[in-house]
Amino acid sequence: QVQLVESGGGLVQAGGSLRLSCAASGFTFSAYVMGWFRQTPGKEREFVAYVMWSGRTTYYDDSVKGRFTISRDNAKNTVYLQMNSLKSEDTAIYYCAKSIRAYGLGKFDSTREYEYWGQGTQVTVSS
Repeated sequence: QVQLVESGGGLVQAGGSLRLSCAASGFTFSAYVMGWFRQTPGKEREFVAYVMWSGRTTYYDDSVKGRFTISRDNAKNTVYLQMNSLKSEDTAIYYCAKSIRAYGLGKFDSTREYEYWGQGTQVTVSS
């Protein structure tokens, strides 16, 4: 069965960095777009970044562009989110997700494009 397990969250001061990892299993990892989303209490889950199956194409929400970097290692079935220059407004639970379509094209910045989610990892940025 599909499993996505996030790790790497924690407490960090504003301006600091964290690297999130998401270990995937139970499917052909290299065939699917992988995304990162985040959610705070009382708000809908929001898009952060995604990486296409090859790893060559990435896309970011404007709020994290230039600060966050998404990448993947298809040999290790793992997707990463490097977060630099963290701000208090980055505080959230971060989720990785697997796209519905294999070798899909187009944009993947909506939760509707994903079918499996990890359990989430908490990121707290203190100001």
